[in-house]
Amino acid sequence: MKKRTIAVVAAAGALTLSLAACGGSTSGSSSTAGGSTAAAGSMPTVKLMVGGIDKQIYLPYQLAQQLGLYQKYGVNVELSTEQHGGVGAEEAMASGQVDMSGAWYIHTIDFQAKGKNIINLVQLSGAPGERIMCNPKANVHSGADLRGKTVGVTDLGSGTDELTQFIASKAGVSKNDYHTIAVGAGATAIAAIQRGSADCVMTTQPTVGALEAKGLAVSAIDLASADGAKAALGGTLPSAGLLAQASWVKDHEDAAQKVVSALVETMHWISTHSAQDIADKLPQDFVQNSTITKEQYVKALDQDKGQFLPDGLMPAGGPKTVFEEEKTIGLDTSKVKVENTFTQKYAQAALKTLGITPTTTPAGADG
Repeated sequence: MKKRTIAVVAAAGALTLSLAACGGSTSGSSSTAGGSTAAAGSMPTVKLMVGGIDKQIYLPYQLAQQLGLYQKYGVNVELSTEQHGGVGAEEAMASGQVDMSGAWYIHTIDFQAKGKNIINLVQLSGAPGERIMCNPKANVHSGADLRGKTVGVTDLGSGTDELTQFIASKAGVSKNDYHTIAVGAGATAIAAIQRGSADCVMTTQPTVGALEAKGLAVSAIDLASADGAKAALGGTLPSAGLLAQASWVKDHEDAAQKVVSALVETMHWISTHSAQDIADKLPQDFVQNSTITKEQYVKALDQDKGQFLPDGLMPAGGPKTVFEEEKTIGLDTSKVKVENTFTQKYAQAALKTLGITPTTTPAGADG
């Protein structure tokens, strides 16, 4: 993904930063109560890297910025995006290069199995928002048809790689029965299909729409909604969330709450507005570029908008499905407790402040 510049809202005016820049540490927590606007100088600063900030599955992080909600809750959020072939957003967070990451919930389990205490603070989606897009000539219609095929994923070992393994396994196909290559997203994923280096790619909107518009690929397996995930995997699969080191959260609870509150209000805003409204708020180059028109972007978002949870709560049964995925791909999760991988308290506090009655049935300690 190429470097891009976005506007960062601050009380003193619009500041500009390169999304490729990251690192540094978070300043101390502000004493300003959540829900009020603070002067930029007194705001805590949080560095948040997203696993592809212009992907539709990750749009809430940027939308919260565009709506001025980070500022509303008194936190200065410096957004950045991972680069194809570079350090992943979750890895950057786990190593302390950034404070938080916009990444998949499954990474909390991956890290905890390896002894790193990473937790999920708010859940943005109840489905991966992904599709396995295949060349029509590949004749792929289910996980069983992946046998003998070359499948492109965002990166080797990424969430899309693990999810592909899970889908294949559900159909009796092992990782050794197909070939996996890293193709990134956007133009690089499209090129992999176009030049024939991959039969299929696991990808999201707006890449999905671009592939369809160009006639290069069709949707073979749909995981863009909770119903689609249940059909393919047997259960809801919570994906995009807000991840941080538990130690960082303990030391910066005020800042963590402010970021979560901004995102919970954003999720409510998404649930009460149209795809067109959302697209109109996002940066122009997110919704209209060399791979997709704004009309195509809106159509794709309208189709997949149901992946977003309206209240930021981890859905009941979701963690169990993800743990099943981890077991399927061979990760030893015996030392990982479900209740330690996520917390509902920050989202619940935000909902209470906003006076919003949640509609998601929340997961408990057993997932």
